[in-house]
Amino acid sequence: MTLPAETGREISEQEIAALVDRFYAKVRQDPEIGPVFNTFVADWNEHLALLKDFWSSVLLASGRYKGHPMKAHIPLPIVMEHFDRWLELFEETAHEVMPAALASMVVGKAERIAVSLKLGLYGAEAFPSMSGGG
Repeated sequence: MTLPAETGREISEQEIAALVDRFYAKVRQDPEIGPVFNTFVADWNEHLALLKDFWSSVLLASGRYKGHPMKAHIPLPIVMEHFDRWLELFEETAHEVMPAALASMVVGKAERIAVSLKLGLYGAEAFPSMSGGG
């Protein structure tokens, strides 16, 4: 992954692990999105390991993640507002665990993933300007 010159380094696996652990600790406690995750995640240790593999693959091209994110999210009772809260917590946490330039890059990836999931789950209705509405 090409990082901004001001960082001078790649994101580390340790930073990815810290981001995932801290972020999902917040998610689990969040009154808006916590119930969605807590209802569907049976084993948080296993899920966190999977998410660390996912973010390692996204951010470092490690290839460790072998799942299908869209399939994993289809059965969840996710509403559009959940994406905003997820991104809000994610951005807050990224800035807590890594330098600003790295955090901004990671948040940019998360925003693109959110767009992809919204399109997959809701189609054009997720983005009214794309479908000619609003």
